[in-house]
Amino acid sequence: MALMVVLVFGNVVLRYAFSSGITVSEELSRWLFVWMTFLGAIVALKEHSHLGTDMLVAHLPLWGKKACLVVGQLAMLYVTWLLFQGSLEQARINWDVQAPVSGASMGIFYGSGVVFAVSAALLLVRELLRTLSGRAAESELVMVQESEDLAQVQALHLTEAAPGPGLGPKR
Repeated sequence: MALMVVLVFGNVVLRYAFSSGITVSEELSRWLFVWMTFLGAIVALKEHSHLGTDMLVAHLPLWGKKACLVVGQLAMLYVTWLLFQGSLEQARINWDVQAPVSGASMGIFYGSGVVFAVSAALLLVRELLRTLSGRAAESELVMVQESEDLAQVQALHLTEAAPGPGLGPKR
């Protein structure tokens, strides 16, 4: 991220102040952004931080939550397989194609999808095995966060403060 900021900011300053620029900075920044996005998605998958809605699943009994989680994990594994196939094929096709400015292999660009797919598949298989073996706690059966704010609150383990004397619920 820091390298992307330096490249883009430096290029902007060079263009406006000196009427020149670093030609490779745009291409390299784009490649770094794609790689950063895929690597960030791996981290989000590992930490169960993808946003989603649990409106239905949260109200299901334990067996229903497990069934929905297994179906979801199998669907994600299938999509990961499709992404792996497509990324690998693109990397193979473009391995001998040179990037317009840097001359680097375009296969490196498409390799980000391969790295993501392999990493995601390993994480998903691990989670699927935990779910099927019963080692996943009930709190782990809903793998999405309803909102970023809620996720931050849960991460900080903030709970509603205990009411003081006379401030409790009315009876």
